[in-house]
Amino acid sequence: MKKVFIYPCLLILGFLGVSQTTLAQDVNYSQFFSSPLYYNPAYTGINTGLRARFLFRDQWPALPIDFKSYYFAADIGDRNLPGAGGIGIMINSDSPGLGLINTLQAALTIGVRIPITTFMVAQVGIKAAIIQRKVNWDDLVFADQLDPKYGAIYQTSFIPPDANSRVVPDFGAGGILQFSNEVGSLTGSIGFAVDHMFKPDISLLSDGSAKYPRKFVVHGDAVFTAGYGSSSSMGGGSSDPLMISPGFMFLNQANLNSLEIGLNMLKFNIYLGAWYKTTMTGTTNNSVALLAGYRYNFMEDMSIKFIYSYDLQIAGVMQGTGGAHEISLVLEFGGFSFFGGGNGGGSGTRGFVPSGRSRGYGPLECPSFY
Repeated sequence: MKKVFIYPCLLILGFLGVSQTTLAQDVNYSQFFSSPLYYNPAYTGINTGLRARFLFRDQWPALPIDFKSYYFAADIGDRNLPGAGGIGIMINSDSPGLGLINTLQAALTIGVRIPITTFMVAQVGIKAAIIQRKVNWDDLVFADQLDPKYGAIYQTSFIPPDANSRVVPDFGAGGILQFSNEVGSLTGSIGFAVDHMFKPDISLLSDGSAKYPRKFVVHGDAVFTAGYGSSSSMGGGSSDPLMISPGFMFLNQANLNSLEIGLNMLKFNIYLGAWYKTTMTGTTNNSVALLAGYRYNFMEDMSIKFIYSYDLQIAGVMQGTGGAHEISLVLEFGGFSFFGGGNGGGSGTRGFVPSGRSRGYGPLECPSFY
């Protein structure tokens, strides 16, 4: 059993709300394009078909206690759904506070699609979630348990707080404007989202306060396709077009700002990318996230994508922490439909609907870059 001593305990108690007010922050994934519902619920069903995403992050592995985060989401885009958007689920788990505090979030997301023109569409989304925060007091060692010679041999007189876990509701919302040129060789989007709208109090102490500060996200990206039309973007092969996707994401939470900017490329089903990340307030930390991955296509509308990224600290106090490793796995079924709207055409056929740009996809209904 893992044990820690009194100094980390004091930090944890402060984190839980012993002081008048404390603040918590969310984990920030480098592969935000592999965890879109985490940042903006308007991504729910933005592309037709079914997608399931798994992501694991191991942060600061060189420290005695690293920070691990797990993410899962699945969403389906079906143009015969009410609102013509999509529905999704999301589960995120991470362990701030030296690994002794565990935070679990489970959410339902809904997307609503608002056509503007043939080459422009807006999508709004909402998230309804619950957050559970839990502390394992058995893994703590307090000062009164210690013997100078034999170590932790006594029972502590410490009485745990009112509860070892707390569950609170949480809500978020966002919007995305998606656009394309006439031939579809350029697509892009820009979006805004706010999370923890009502600042849920997750303190375990009856006389404490530990409110989640609101998180604001602004993001944008574009996909340039060279040699557009030479092959399906789901197919892959020697004639597969080169796809380049620059983008950015700005986050504000608890009076702290951060910015990520970079680009990804896809050719021969191989992903390569580089992103610069910086904190813009407080202690400045700069890192570069490098990524590589591969997409395997089972058939035209079915694929599995694997991407690995590493955060390399290049400046700031976090140098020497080991950076961060991230692994994502995405399963994509572009032709899947519950209500017959999986290919954007509203054919009324359930299950797997044959699709592809040559079979009715418009510029804003193509299979996603990620």
